[in-house]
Parts: sequence; C-alpha cells; structure tokens
Amino acid sequence: MKKIAAIIGLTWKSAFRYRLFWIMAVLLAAAVVGLPLMLKTDDTAKGLVQILLTYTLSAVAALLGFATLWLSCGTLARDIEECQMQMVAVKPIARWQIWLGKWLGLLSLNAALLALAGAAIFLLLQWRAGHLPPGEQKIIRDEIFVSRASVREPPRDFTPEVDRLMSQRVKDPSQLSRSDLAEIRQQITAQLTSFFTEVPPGFLSQPWVLDLHVLQDKLRDQPLRLRVKFLATSPNPDAQFTTVWYFGPRDSPRRANLVEVMPADSFQEFDVPANMFDDKGRLWIEVANPNEVSLVFPMGEGLELLYPESSFGVNFIRGLAIIFCWLALLASIGMAAASFLSFPVAAFVSLALLFVAFSSGTVADVVQQGTITGYDAAKAGYGHSVVDLVIVPVFRGLLGIIKLVQSFSPIDNLGSGRSITWGQLGLAVAQIILLLGGVFCLAGIILFTRRELATAQGNN
Repeated sequence: MKKIAAIIGLTWKSAFRYRLFWIMAVLLAAAVVGLPLMLKTDDTAKGLVQILLTYTLSAVAALLGFATLWLSCGTLARDIEECQMQMVAVKPIARWQIWLGKWLGLLSLNAALLALAGAAIFLLLQWRAGHLPPGEQKIIRDEIFVSRASVREPPRDFTPEVDRLMSQRVKDPSQLSRSDLAEIRQQITAQLTSFFTEVPPGFLSQPWVLDLHVLQDKLRDQPLRLRVKFLATSPNPDAQFTTVWYFGPRDSPRRANLVEVMPADSFQEFDVPANMFDDKGRLWIEVANPNEVSLVFPMGEGLELLYPESSFGVNFIRGLAIIFCWLALLASIGMAAASFLSFPVAAFVSLALLFVAFSSGTVADVVQQGTITGYDAAKAGYGHSVVDLVIVPVFRGLLGIIKLVQSFSPIDNLGSGRSITWGQLGLAVAQIILLLGGVFCLAGIILFTRRELATAQGNN
C-alpha cells in the first residue's frame, strides 16, 4: 500500500502541473459560488432549485467529467511520452500498482473537489432558501428539502379477465383470423383499462389500494403527500378541475375526504391525512369527479404516495456519491485509452466514447429501426444494408451498456425531493464502478503491463 500511496501523491502533483486543472478549478468555483450569487431568481422555490441545484450540479458534473477524462489520459500517456514513466517502472513496483495508484489518485482528487463543490452548493441553497417568501419556504421544505420514497399500486393484470370476456364474445375462434382475434382482444383490454382509469362526471373512481403493511409502523403520524396527474377532455388548457378525494375503506368510520382544485395534464401534490391505514396496513384512495367532463388517471403515473425516507442532507450526499461513480468510470476509460495510445489519440478516443454515450437517443433509434440507413421514401419504409449486420448488434450492445449508467439520475431526484436509496447507490457502485469501470481497469492494466515503454518515445 505504501507504493500505491506514493503513486497517488505523484498523481496529485502531476495534476497540479496542468494548466487545464487550474482553469477547471476557476470555472468550478465560478459555477458553484459566483454564478448562483450573481443570478437572481424569481423568488420561487422552483426557480431557486433550478439555478442552485439543477444547473449548478449539472455544471459541476460536466466540468469535473471533462477534467477527469483529460487528466486521466494525460497523467499516464504524457508520463510515458516524456520518459518519466520509464524511470518509475525500473523501481521495485509492479506495473499494476502504478496503474492502480494513478487511478486512485484521480479518484481521490475528484472526491476532494466534488466534496468542496457539494458543500458550497448545499450551504448556498440553505442560505438562499431562508430569504424566500414564507409560502415558498414551506414549498421547498415540503417538496425539495426532503428525501421521499414512493409507493404505487401494483400493475393490474387484465389477462384473466380478458380471457374470460374473449371466451364469452368469441364462441368459435376458428371462424376468425388471427388479426381479428388480436383486434378483439385489444378492444377488450382498452375497455378494461378505461374502466379502471376513467372517472365519468358525477361518478366515483375505482379504488387505489396501496399495500403499506411493511411501512405501517414507520409511517404512523408521518406527513404523507399524494402526487397525482390526470387528463381531461376539455378544450381550455388553463381550466381548473375540482376533485374530491376519499381516504380509507368506504365502511370505515375514520374515512376522511378533502377537496382539491387543480389543472389537468400536470403533476400536483397535496397532503394526505395521517394514519388512514386499515387493519391490514392498506391505504384506500378514491376520487369523485363533480365536473362536467371525464377525468382520466393514466396507469403507472396517475397516482403515487410519497413518504419521508431520510433527510435531505443524507440524500444530497448519496446523489454526490452517484456523480462520483460517473467520474470513476470516466477515469477508467481515459486511463485505459492512455495505456496503449499517445495522449492526443487517447483523449480523442475517450471523448468519442463520451459523445456516443450522449447520443443514446440516436443509438436507440438505430436499434429500434434495425438499420443505420434511415427512412427510404421511395420504398415507404426503412432501408437495409450489409453494414446493418454489424452496426445494429454493436449499437444494441452499446445501448445496454449506456443504460447501465443512465438509469441513475441523482440530479433529477434531488431537484424533486425524491429519495436516492442506499440500494440505488449500491447498485450504482456495482454497475458503474465494479462492472463497467472494472472492465476498463482490467483492460488498461493488461495493456499497460504488456506495453514496451522503451519504444514509446520513438513512436511519438
């Protein structure tokens, strides 16, 4: 460990010699402290969070990500090109220890910078939030400065009911074609979906039943909030709709109700009366529609119960930890490229991989269409070529790898007060650092171990 620690120290010193490092440090300070102090918000909780949390954290991640790629390529490739690595390699230290020490040096440097930037953002956010109007302070306490997990109703399985209705409607399936049977089945499924999601004027919805028996004791006397979204068949986009919400079973003497007026096609939140669970720890929710138009609550996003999971400070630290996982992966990519390429080529290859990751939408389109040639108007369809036999499988593999990283969105979660659980953080460490980063680390160590350092100077 002393040998690796010595390489870590040398990596820090090497980073400080780069002018890019100091330029990035100045830009980081400007993004974290200067910009939030200079910009004025609209004195709303959402405006403050947008500038001080979303924009600032995104800028920190982008600046540190670019600096990490550049330094990870330079700290190894330039040491080889300038013959400094040849002097280190002849000492009693293994090549893998040199590589690992440099990687850990970059990680520790990123951890220090990310911790300083995170502390500045957290303190500025708390300070600026204290100067908001009282009503906006309540919003930021209830919706942002929290760490909320959520519970949804399990997806409904319509298959048994669809099969039963199909058998009633179609007495002899052999008399119909496969497409006719599929269309009938689709119609029945749509009718069932409408029955459970649509609330006609003057009617009460089908109940949502949220099973909270595991969390019942933890959520007793705790503030709960309901996040809902519905669609309405109204030509007026600015219309407000009255909704009457009922909590608890219909035969319960403790059944409570409240009236909320809200717009359609947008997420809205409001408080839920505490301790409304039944004997089995279930929360029953219904809504009445006194309007003149139907209200539709889409499956999957129509209703969600939010409850406190931990504090905002703990959630903020877990969000920074996921960003650190991204930086660790970038350091692995940069050093793996620098293990066998010159500095300019390694930087180009690393940035190209990063560009591909940001182009995940294009990659997904190619995989979905099954071709890279695009739409052919003459054939009224997508064209295909021999290149697709190679490109499409490669893009499919790339898309799977990209999703392993992009499935985590700490900045979005922090901006909406959503909990980043320890399980999600552990999964991020496993997928991003151990799996993807481990592959690049292993490849980089093998390539660096087999590289002829004595010939590197003559080849550049």
